[in-house]
Amino acid sequence: MAAVLDDMLCFSLYAASRAMTAAYRPVLEPLGLTYPQYLVLVALWSEGTQTVGDLGDRLALDSGTLSPLLRRLETRGLIERTRRPADERVVEVALTEEGVRMRDEMDDVQPR
Repeated sequence: MAAVLDDMLCFSLYAASRAMTAAYRPVLEPLGLTYPQYLVLVALWSEGTQTVGDLGDRLALDSGTLSPLLRRLETRGLIERTRRPADERVVEVALTEEGVRMRDEMDDVQPR
């Protein structure tokens, strides 16, 4: 017997996730951000500098998804990535001054 989509919790969660992402699109698009990029910024605004690994864990993103996303944010001048001097395998992600300033522009994103 085939599962009916409407009866599948996993499908309902998938649809809800897509709806949330779509709801943010018109607010974030004028700022040149995607929803995952916005989440990275929120994590950095609220929790400060983090390693790439910690960000990936926090946002449930693998390195294949997170690395290009971080590269785009870095190209825009919103974040900077640096290797830890004590262990160059560890990459830390921090907001730039522009990234910190963008928080003021984003204060009204959540209420919308």
